[in-house]
Amino acid sequence: MLASGFAAMGYEIVWTQQTASWLGHESAAVLAVVAALFGGLAAGGLALGPRIEASSRPLRWYVGCELAVALWSLVLLVIASPFGGWVSRTIGVQPSPGWQWAVGFGSTFLLLLPATAAMGATLPAMERLAVHLRDEGRSIAALYASNTFGAVLGVLAAAFWLIPGIGLARSAAISIALNLICGGVALAVFPRSISRSRASEPRSLDLPLARRAVLRLAVTGFLGIGYEVLVVRVLGQVTEATVYTFAMLLAIYLAGSAAGAAGYHRWLGPSRVRDGLGDRLLAGLASACLLGTASLWAAERIKAWALEVLGSSFAAALAAEASLAALAFGLPAIAMGAVFSHLSRAASQAGLGFGRAVGANLLAAAAAPVVCGVVAIPLLGPKAVLLVIAVGYLAAATRDAWTRPTLWLPAIAALALALFAPPLRFVDVPDGGRVVSYQDGAMASVSVVEDAAGVARLRIDNRQQEGSSATHRVDGRLAWLPLLLHPAPHRALFLGMGTGVTASSAAEDPTLDVDVVELLPEVIAASAHFIDRGGDPRPRLHVTTADARRHVRATDRSYDVIVADNFHPARTGSAALYTVEHFEAVRRRLAPAGVFCQWLPVHQLDLRTLRSIVRSFVTVYPTSWAMIASNSLETPVLGLVARRDQGRFDVAGLRGRVSQLALPERLAALGLEDELAVLGSMIAGGPALSRFAAGAATNTDDHPIVAYTAPRATYAPDSTPRDRLIALLRELSIDAGELVVPVADPTWRDRLAAYWAARNRFIESGRDVRPSSAVRDMLAQVREPLLSVLRISPDFRPAYDPLLAMAAALARSDVSGARILLDELSQVQPARSEASRLLARLASEAPAVEPAAR
Repeated sequence: MLASGFAAMGYEIVWTQQTASWLGHESAAVLAVVAALFGGLAAGGLALGPRIEASSRPLRWYVGCELAVALWSLVLLVIASPFGGWVSRTIGVQPSPGWQWAVGFGSTFLLLLPATAAMGATLPAMERLAVHLRDEGRSIAALYASNTFGAVLGVLAAAFWLIPGIGLARSAAISIALNLICGGVALAVFPRSISRSRASEPRSLDLPLARRAVLRLAVTGFLGIGYEVLVVRVLGQVTEATVYTFAMLLAIYLAGSAAGAAGYHRWLGPSRVRDGLGDRLLAGLASACLLGTASLWAAERIKAWALEVLGSSFAAALAAEASLAALAFGLPAIAMGAVFSHLSRAASQAGLGFGRAVGANLLAAAAAPVVCGVVAIPLLGPKAVLLVIAVGYLAAATRDAWTRPTLWLPAIAALALALFAPPLRFVDVPDGGRVVSYQDGAMASVSVVEDAAGVARLRIDNRQQEGSSATHRVDGRLAWLPLLLHPAPHRALFLGMGTGVTASSAAEDPTLDVDVVELLPEVIAASAHFIDRGGDPRPRLHVTTADARRHVRATDRSYDVIVADNFHPARTGSAALYTVEHFEAVRRRLAPAGVFCQWLPVHQLDLRTLRSIVRSFVTVYPTSWAMIASNSLETPVLGLVARRDQGRFDVAGLRGRVSQLALPERLAALGLEDELAVLGSMIAGGPALSRFAAGAATNTDDHPIVAYTAPRATYAPDSTPRDRLIALLRELSIDAGELVVPVADPTWRDRLAAYWAARNRFIESGRDVRPSSAVRDMLAQVREPLLSVLRISPDFRPAYDPLLAMAAALARSDVSGARILLDELSQVQPARSEASRLLARLASEAPAVEPAAR
């Protein structure tokens, strides 16, 4: 049973990863797989349980079921990917929420049913084989505890060792081998037949007791999984929400259930079910759920305290998350294990077969992810649903139990929490700031928070920032850098919306139709706080609520430009957008001369993970380039760029495109005033990227390495974003011949090379600059470094503009100092007139200004 539990949870982790690739988000996949798993287990127990319990040869059933699980799991390795493609096409490009969830849950259930139903039938088969437990007057709690403890080991092994090390298919193969071993060991250990004269024969059915037992098993199964779904969602706003987070939460939940069953087996499982014990266990379970719910309000403080005590290592961060899981899941899961064991024993004493008893429990549990996760959270909020779950356990007690305080005390506590406790929302609000909007969705909670200065930020689950009102310039560059690389784009696709500024900026081009795909409808609603959509000023902007990965596979449109957002690779589901398979699907959606740009958040990536993503990209696009969105040291963003035709860029065409766009002021505001500024953002060509990624693991659907390496930089970063960016610039290189077709002007390539060298010097010189509001202090730090940058490349505008602005500010108090600086700017960059004009203005104002300065 331990090995069987290990295999089952190994399958669940693998199936969740596979299902996420066509359902679009790991949260959706978790809900779908949990519902399918419990639904299949229930179907197997209910359909086959009575026949197995009446059989004198349960060994054949058990071995046959283990073999069926193994064989169908083997089939899944072959058909999962094409089945996922069929699901994507069936869901469609613009599905309604109801259709999307119905197809997602229904298809997952049907795909996994042969294996999950066989798993469900192994439980009554093993109970029938372990007939000596009944002979000794003992319950099957020990079997349940062993099976659940094996599941704990399976979860931890799959998440921390198997999948990161050997991938999904080989991890599933280990579970398949365990199923076969279980069947082989059973053949060697158990008798071929069991006499009907033994105590294992079914008891006469006590119908009223059996009905009550079934009802209680169904109610507690539904509430138990509902509690798990709710707590995982709430803690997702406090934890880092990585694959390790989910594994830790699930492992602690299962470990508690195993401990509860073992404890019941050891201390509360006498020869008969004691009067009132079930009611007391239900009261204890309700109280435990209330305590676990109460711990959620203190989750942020507990995590901060744990990190302060344990340190900032990867292990310490996981331990901090485990402490939150232990507080929220520990006591409730222990009580759940004891309650299930007790109710199963009560059903047995009422004459109800184990298969039907467990089937009722699992069938109700299968409905919980849909009802609690998809419907109840958006409708009522997590606080209300968690309190309803606790009260639901109390409602499952007998009427007589309500005459005792054991039920009234938790009922009063639930009422007090309902009346006086704040909502279970986690939103970091800076001093003087406010929450502009907040919405709980089926997969995430989305908030918009404004600080005292009026800067608004969009966050998902309070942990993942999707942009702010202070980053409009960079967000605009995320759109226009790839758009300008195409000679004449007419249709563009943006994967991921964030604040909406990037796609909205692209839609300013009157010749361009822009499609945007965003998974979370709450993000689409929140984007209204960042972009002005009053009166629909951009009719060419079309927003679709869908998964980016599924949309790319399902749509039949082709695009001139596809831009993928800089998805945080450590967050659940995001790593699937950096796989070879996804990059290949994007390539199929590109028009013949189409351009694809995948933005990457270097500030959220370690170099090891970045190498894997680059390796995956160049596997699909051997001729490719890398560019940076801006010169920011704190939030550097890297773009991987490729053309479907693998051609190079035409400088004359790019120059004409920039000059002919009816948006000269807009492009100038973005720092993209000419072709040199556009191509000057490039930092690497194909050969350099291949060298950079050499030896790195490729991120694929079968081996999702990024999902397991990226969280380490989130939990315990080994370097700062600025250090990573500078390390990248030193390791990567580019030559104009790799980027552009031959140019008629012989000096142009030298100017581009000088621009790149100046940019690298500019970024490195900013590493040690200390922010200061005093112009003199800032000027003392940056004057010579920026002038030296301009001496390398007078075209490098990002060094010219800050000095010009500081000269204007300095003129208010030191006109002569400002003149000296402006003279230097004019000498270094004579082609630009701004410094000369400001000098002339200062000269005309000198009589009025200088006495005041003195």
